[in-house]
Amino acid sequence: MSAIAEAPPASITITARAAKQVARIIEGEPGGTMLRVAVQGGGCSGFQYSFTLDSARTGDDLALERDGITVLIDAVSVEYLAGSEIDYVDDLIGSSFKINNPNATSSCGCGTSFSV
Repeated sequence: MSAIAEAPPASITITARAAKQVARIIEGEPGGTMLRVAVQGGGCSGFQYSFTLDSARTGDDLALERDGITVLIDAVSVEYLAGSEIDYVDDLIGSSFKINNPNATSSCGCGTSFSV
């Protein structure tokens, strides 16, 4: 069994900064809107993170709640994100969600794609 599958899904966390930004984003959206975080094939390092708005939770989603917001992660992505921290950064090159992923063995320069 790989190290990715052994980490418990509950170890995925959301920082206060990320929760605050999600709240700002969904402020003008219909009630029940959530942020969906997923891992998809692609990017310059093999996998990339996807951030979308969603109003429907599926049966296999992990729902993380913090400060009144909900972040959804599908079961396959949970395996790649186990132990990760979802953060929001605002620096000189721009502002964006950032995932601090201990499973990533390398990532691209901008941090949007990674390999395991």
